[in-house]
Amino acid sequence: MPVYEYKVRDKSGSLLAATMEAESQRDVAAVLREKGYFITEIKAPKEGMNQDIKLPKWLDVGSQPNTRDVTIFSRQFATVISAGLPVVQSLAILQKQADKQGMKDILKNVREDIETGIPLSESLGKYPKTFNKLYIYLVKAGEVSGNLDGILDRIAAFLEKQQALKGKIKTALTYPTVVMFIALSVTWFLLTGVVPQFAGILNQLGGELPLITRMLMAISDFLKYQWYIIIGGAAAAFFGLGAFYKTDKGKHVIDGLLLRAPVIGNLVKKSAIASFSNTFGLLLRSGVNIIESLDITKGTAGNVIVEDVLEETKEAVQKGEQISTTLMKHPDVFPPLVSSMVAIGEETGAVDSMLEKIASFYEREVDEAVDGLTAALEPMLIVFLGGVVGFIVAGMFLPMFSIIGQLSG
Repeated sequence: MPVYEYKVRDKSGSLLAATMEAESQRDVAAVLREKGYFITEIKAPKEGMNQDIKLPKWLDVGSQPNTRDVTIFSRQFATVISAGLPVVQSLAILQKQADKQGMKDILKNVREDIETGIPLSESLGKYPKTFNKLYIYLVKAGEVSGNLDGILDRIAAFLEKQQALKGKIKTALTYPTVVMFIALSVTWFLLTGVVPQFAGILNQLGGELPLITRMLMAISDFLKYQWYIIIGGAAAAFFGLGAFYKTDKGKHVIDGLLLRAPVIGNLVKKSAIASFSNTFGLLLRSGVNIIESLDITKGTAGNVIVEDVLEETKEAVQKGEQISTTLMKHPDVFPPLVSSMVAIGEETGAVDSMLEKIASFYEREVDEAVDGLTAALEPMLIVFLGGVVGFIVAGMFLPMFSIIGQLSG
């Protein structure tokens, strides 16, 4: 059985600390109450703390909660709490109707924690893969302010916005990715299946082949007999790029290139600003102090260049400077519109409202950027496919026309 550490006060008020072997924290609490102690703290065993529920590998697939599950849970939790049900009873109801076993297990453990006197935010904090730092801080703010249901509603709305934003970007990239995959597959088939047959016919007929045909046949032979070089090179480039991105320099180089990229950079920047405004505004509206809000927002930026600017902003605010002062120094990341609106919010004492307006504006901008990206990629794909097909057709039929001309002559 696990060993729990606990701290209690006896009837005289003296603080006592010891350990107890028990099946659960609830059992420890029951024993201590029977002895007449006032419980101040019960610590779970170190092993397994701050980790999500671990299931056997064959059961783990699809059982762990994702962002959508957390969003639904937050919305339902807010509804039952606002209806007047206690937190423990609310969690019991949500545990029964949770779709995934992973969420059921988490809610069961959280409910048991709360029954032993552990705050909701602290218990949820044991599952960082499911409830991130932002979620925990917001729940804590809801507990302190007594507005837990309102905070949970805000969390659900925020997560729905984030999912919608990611969904738009994913949709924009899905179509060109599928088209490119099909195009490359067809090209591979033509070069390794069709071209070699034409090459055999042309070799039998003899005569000197045009340069474009010789190039096409060389590419065909390479793809057919040395394809492993391409696969190996692609794999090496993929893993090498991944390893490089794990370094601090790699993150700065790649994230910087993404922000400055001709077509996709505009979308990356606008989605980062929309995410920043939504997250920062939500934290401020929920009562989290500005330093912690900046620190949490920095951790959810998703781009190290944006993180650096927010870290610089946090340090400047700690020195007594305004947020907008630092943002204005980085117009390549935060355009003048953003820093100006934040400055107005600071002057009027309505930074959270201004951030909400910025988020709404840039969410619309992301929609337009997604449409623009799709519109820009379509002609590029058409030109690419046309070029490939034209090259193959020219390489195969030019010598045929030459041979036909010789025979007719």
